[in-house]
Amino acid sequence: MNKFELHIQAAIKAAIAATHEIMDVYLNDFETIIKQDGSPITEADIRSSKAIEHALEITQIPIIGEEMVNRSYEERKDWTQCWVIDPVDGTREFVNKNDEFAINIALVENGSPIFGLIASPVQQYMVFGGKEMGLFELDFNTSTYSPTKLDIHTPTHEKFVVLTSRSHDSGMITDYLDKLASRYGDLTYLRKGSALKFIDLVKKEAQSYPRFAPTMEWDVAAGQALLEAVGGSVLNAETGEPLTYNKPDLLNPFFVAENLH
Repeated sequence: MNKFELHIQAAIKAAIAATHEIMDVYLNDFETIIKQDGSPITEADIRSSKAIEHALEITQIPIIGEEMVNRSYEERKDWTQCWVIDPVDGTREFVNKNDEFAINIALVENGSPIFGLIASPVQQYMVFGGKEMGLFELDFNTSTYSPTKLDIHTPTHEKFVVLTSRSHDSGMITDYLDKLASRYGDLTYLRKGSALKFIDLVKKEAQSYPRFAPTMEWDVAAGQALLEAVGGSVLNAETGEPLTYNKPDLLNPFFVAENLH
């Protein structure tokens, strides 16, 4: 097994272990705490984060994560690789019990995501991969745990589908949507929470996900790795350049994620 295969196996094990911790909380009563930034957190976030950190220890690669005390940029700036993780992406959806939350794990090299994994704990399903290896899916609600190459079908619908967030809306996307409508005609809107939207983009069930509201690196890095593997993109809405990671400020710029191929 080469070193990169070790990283992939560690990420898969991390997501499966985190799923067990998350669902143990989700299927029972739990307390929701509001953090200083106004975002919610539950026991599932903490338990998932610890499970992921433990599983990734074998790689000896440092981690940036939502529920961690992250290192200062002075320490991080010399990292050539790092994991970027969100132990429960879509905690609001978790609290609302609508099943639309995810686990995000990305491996970043020199600022670019080279591997991504997004898992749905409820569906016990994940998509993982990157440009060099292609994309795979894994239904881990079985005993085999055998990944298969992701089969992407040409969409049967003719509508241009735009993904929008279930918990975050912004009036700033109006101009962007008007431009899409003038180019592609009538738009169809699909509302979904969390990074699961990136799986819809990868599978061509949607073409565009504009996000003109705050996100952090761990919200997007895994999705960008998956999307770039199929020729899609996650671009800074102002500069048109791909998003980068392990920045001095872990806040993302506004972006547009698209898969128009």
